[in-house]
Amino acid sequence: MHGRHVARPAHLIEKLESELIARQVAAALAEDLGAGDVTAALVPASQQVRAQIIAREPAVLCGADWVDATFKQLDPSIRLNWVAKDGDALFPDGVVLRLMGAARPILTGERTALNFLQTLSATATAARRYVDAVTGTGCRILDTRKTLPGLRLAQKYAARCGGAQNHRMGLHDMVLIKENHIIAAGSIQSAIQAARDTAPGIKVEVEVESLEEFDAALAARPDIIMLDELSLEDMREAVARNRAAGGQIKLEASGSVTINTVRDVALTGVDYISIGGITKHVQAVDLSMRFEFAA
Repeated sequence: MHGRHVARPAHLIEKLESELIARQVAAALAEDLGAGDVTAALVPASQQVRAQIIAREPAVLCGADWVDATFKQLDPSIRLNWVAKDGDALFPDGVVLRLMGAARPILTGERTALNFLQTLSATATAARRYVDAVTGTGCRILDTRKTLPGLRLAQKYAARCGGAQNHRMGLHDMVLIKENHIIAAGSIQSAIQAARDTAPGIKVEVEVESLEEFDAALAARPDIIMLDELSLEDMREAVARNRAAGGQIKLEASGSVTINTVRDVALTGVDYISIGGITKHVQAVDLSMRFEFAA
């Protein structure tokens, strides 16, 4: 069964820089290869094969560029024919990719290629589940910085393939004031004012843990207020107070949100829900490579 293409948001990052992907793949291959693939050396150098990567469970595909880069670095003559694209839905026993070329480099690259494809597809799949769960509410799912070290942009790209939106990419592109920042600054108001003074033009978000803190943040007018671990009742009250104040500040819910509770949170009226589990608690998608024939 072929992958079914699903419409993706207009703001989707279509590609990451090829140089970044090439560096990530080179590091992964070096980690795996060491002094050389002593098992693939058992196969004659002239042996040609055709192979398939097959999905073993429902998923959302992500990571094609990493697979392409893996085999390009090992042997540019290997031919890859993708049956599905990043963002497509996959189904059990569906062919994802067909490969043809020398057996040795295909065998050598199999695990590295699958590691990238399984991990990034897992992130995309998790994101899609949350996005589907809040369909029709107007609430948007955000990822977080809780990513695998070295794969920040890759996982954030995968989250977008699943239909989620990216929160800040790192510490450089948004101010996010949390409890320790507030303690160090002296108050919510002081922290927000300091952010405006030191990082003009950059969005400012502040995390609150009670309605009392919410009111203080609302008065200081940040761009976004994060409601951390608030009850559904308190979230609804925060939404109401924000609307009464003009409704121009975006509200983000965070903390202990699961696939079973995310829709109830969305129905409180918040604009965003951030889900660290999209990138942190992923379980690799079951994909496998099978040789069709050797020539």
